[in-house]
Amino acid sequence: MEQLNKAVTKKVDRPVKVVQFGEGNFLRAFVDYMIDIANEKGMFDGDIVLIKPIPFGSTDMFHEQDCQYTVSLRGIVEGEAKVLNRVITSVKDIVDTATEFDKYMSLADIDTLRFVVSNTTEAGIVYDPTDEFDLKPAKTFPGKLTQFLYRRYTTFNGAADKGLVMLPVELIDDNGIMLKKCVNQLIDLWGLDAGFKTWVNESCIFTSTLVDRIVTGYPRATIEQEWEKLGYQDKILVTAEPFALWVIESEKDISGELPLDKVMADMPGMDVIFTDNQKPYKQRKVRILNGAHTSFVLAAYLCGYDIVRDAMKDKDIRPFIKATLYDEVIPTLTLPKEELEAFAAAVELRFENPYVDHALMAISLNSVSKWKARCLPSYLGYVEKTGKIPPHLAFSIAALMAFYTGSEIRDGKLVGHRGEEEYLVQDDAAVLAFFAENSQKSTEEFVEAVLSNEDFFGQDLTKVADTKAVVTAYLADIKANGMRAALCKVS
Repeated sequence: MEQLNKAVTKKVDRPVKVVQFGEGNFLRAFVDYMIDIANEKGMFDGDIVLIKPIPFGSTDMFHEQDCQYTVSLRGIVEGEAKVLNRVITSVKDIVDTATEFDKYMSLADIDTLRFVVSNTTEAGIVYDPTDEFDLKPAKTFPGKLTQFLYRRYTTFNGAADKGLVMLPVELIDDNGIMLKKCVNQLIDLWGLDAGFKTWVNESCIFTSTLVDRIVTGYPRATIEQEWEKLGYQDKILVTAEPFALWVIESEKDISGELPLDKVMADMPGMDVIFTDNQKPYKQRKVRILNGAHTSFVLAAYLCGYDIVRDAMKDKDIRPFIKATLYDEVIPTLTLPKEELEAFAAAVELRFENPYVDHALMAISLNSVSKWKARCLPSYLGYVEKTGKIPPHLAFSIAALMAFYTGSEIRDGKLVGHRGEEEYLVQDDAAVLAFFAENSQKSTEEFVEAVLSNEDFFGQDLTKVADTKAVVTAYLADIKANGMRAALCKVS
C-alpha cells in the first residue's frame, strides 16, 4: 500500500501566507482544515509552514509524507452518522526551531507571509525574564515570536505593510492581548529598537480567539482498518468531530484577508465569527457546552452510566439536560435567543456523537471549581432575573454533593460508591479533605457546610434566596430514594 505524499495528492505549491507554531492534532484538524477548504474554493491561495516550537519529538513522519495528511471528521451531520475524509494539501513544509534555527528565521523574510497561528498550550504564552534574544532559539514561544518579528522588521526596513496578524488559539482568556503583552515586555527586556516596538504595536495585529472542536487524534487502535478504507497509508492522520467554532476578536477587520466565515458558510456545524468582542461567545460556550457537562454528568454517573453518549439516550436524563439549557441557562445569556438555541441543539448532537466515547469520570475532574465557573453564573443570573431558584441547576449542586460523598482518601483521591462499586473522585487535596470530613454529617449540616464555603463559590450560597432549603430537599431525596428516582421528580 502506498504512503500518502505529494505524488499521491498532486499538490500544487502556493505562496506561503501562514506560519504555524505547533504541529499537533488540534491545529491540523482545525485551522489547517479550514484553510485547505478556502484554497479549494479559490478564496485564499496560500500555503502553511508548520513550526515545531519545542525540542521534543520528531518531524520525520511529516517529511516522509511531504506534510500531506488526512482529516477524518466523525459524527452526526444533518441527522445522520457520517465519516467525512479530507486530504489536506495546504501544508508546504515543517521546520524544527531547535535544529533548523536559520531556516526558521528565514521564514520571516517571505514577502507573502501574513498570518501567525499558534497553539503552544496554556503554558505557552508566558513572560520569562530569563529568556535571551541571542539564544537560537529563545526559550519561550513569545521569545521565539519576538525574534521572528524582529527579523521581519529588519528585513523589510520596518515597512508597515509587512506587519503580521497573530492568531493564537491557546486556551487562556484574551490570548492575543496576553501574547502582545509578552512580546512588548521582551522588547523592553532585550533593549530592542524603539522603531521595532512601534512597528509591532501599529503594523502588527494581535487577535484574541476562541476555538471549539473535539479532536480525537490518531486512531492507533484501528489504523490498519483506516488505511484499508482510505487505500493508502497515513501515519499522521487525525480524527475529529464535525462541529467547529472559531471566534476571532480583532480591533481591525481582517475578514477580507482571511474570509473563513464565508468559506465555512455552507459547511454544516462549522462557523467562523469575526467580532470586536468575543466575550458573549465565550460565555455561550462555557455556560451551555461546559455548563451542560458539569450540570448532568455526576447525576448521570450515579444513575449507572459511564459514557456521555449513553446517558443522552436516557428517558429521564435527556429531558433534564434540555430543561437545564433551554429553561435555565439560555434565559441568562445576552446573545439572540435563536443563536443560543441553535448552539444548544448543536451541543446535544455533539453529546450523541457515536464515534466519541466521552467518559463521565473524565469530565468529573475538579467538579467543584468547574461548577463555580460554568454553572454558578447561570444559577445567580436566573435568581436575579426571576426571583426563583432554577430547579435543575439546584439539583446539580445536590448531585455534586452526592457524588463527593465519602470518608476515605486513598492515593490522593476520595473514595465514593455507586452501589457496590467504588469510584475515585479527583480534585484539589483541600477540596477532597473537606468532603471527607463533612459528607458524613446530617444532610442539613452537609448542605450548610458546602453552600456556605466561600472558598468554593466566592460567596455564601445559603444567603441566595431559598437555595439551602431546595438543595437540602434534593439531597435528602437522593439519599432516601436513589439518584434516578430523585432526578425524575425535578420540575
